Amino acid sequence: MKFPGSHILSMAQFERRDIEQVFTVADRMEPYAHRRRITKVLDGAILGSMFFESSTRTRVSFGCAFNLLGGEVRETTGFEATSLTKGESLHDTARVLSGYSDVIVMRHPQAGSVAEFAAASRVPVINGGDGANEHPSQALLDLYTIQKELKHQGREGIDGLSIGMIGDLKYGRTVHSLCKLLTLFNNVTVTLISPDELRMPPEIVEQLRSAGHRVVESDNMEQSLSHVDIAYATRIQAERFANAEEAMLYRGRYRLNQAVYTQYCQPNTVIMHPLPRDSRAEANELDNDLNDNPNLAIFRQADNGILVRMALFALILDVVEQVDTHARDVNWYTERRF
Repeated sequence: MKFPGSHILSMAQFERRDIEQVFTVADRMEPYAHRRRITKVLDGAILGSMFFESSTRTRVSFGCAFNLLGGEVRETTGFEATSLTKGESLHDTARVLSGYSDVIVMRHPQAGSVAEFAAASRVPVINGGDGANEHPSQALLDLYTIQKELKHQGREGIDGLSIGMIGDLKYGRTVHSLCKLLTLFNNVTVTLISPDELRMPPEIVEQLRSAGHRVVESDNMEQSLSHVDIAYATRIQAERFANAEEAMLYRGRYRLNQAVYTQYCQPNTVIMHPLPRDSRAEANELDNDLNDNPNLAIFRQADNGILVRMALFALILDVVEQVDTHARDVNWYTERRF
């Protein structure tokens, strides 16, 4: 893959060496993400941040990543703030707003919408999530987190990984993209834990098996977590269901807490979640009693989103080798616990 000027729309664009390149650049972004250094390599550049669906981490972290490289962010949130409510097409919106930006990040509730927008855009577009389809940058930061967590335990690389994915696997775009990414690696065991009605789409299961991976489908969470390196939980994607009552049938079906973890998981099993976790009593997929568990990686996972998104911007706008030459030390108190 040639990153400069490219859209980032799907994991299907990536080869294994592309992933390694993103992660290498992400590692180089740590001094800037952790505010030990400042770089102005994107001084004067504008990010068009277009989020037509609710978002906290993805929207803010993309904006912060661009700011940390010295660029400026112009945000659009919700349909009601745009001319799409007046009948303007995605094509026309893309033609206009790409004239105001150097790169665009877009989230939209309809699958395929970001690719449609990108086809008319005059600048690179990054898919920030399109319906139940894909979420490429989340998959990259998830895999980056997995690699870092395993390395902390003394293991090198993703090959041989055993991962359990829990919850809404039908509508969960984060697990869709992560599974596609895992097909680039070797000897992975993927345990898919969900109600029958919310199973992983068959075509994604087939992609995993065609890559030579072992795939196990189950509706029993506790027994299925006994030998996984990573327990990746997801919330019920209520916004994808026809009505709230249908979503309620599945909310709270799987709940991982410290007691379950102690009884069924290996001592070093890493707990991940793309966030937000649903902490309401009727859901509570990851209990607050896990907050002091050192293997709860969900907040390190969110921090890693900044590094990966900075890397994507630096690669797409072709400034990787210029980042350090536009840098200086910070002049304020910056001690943080990363």
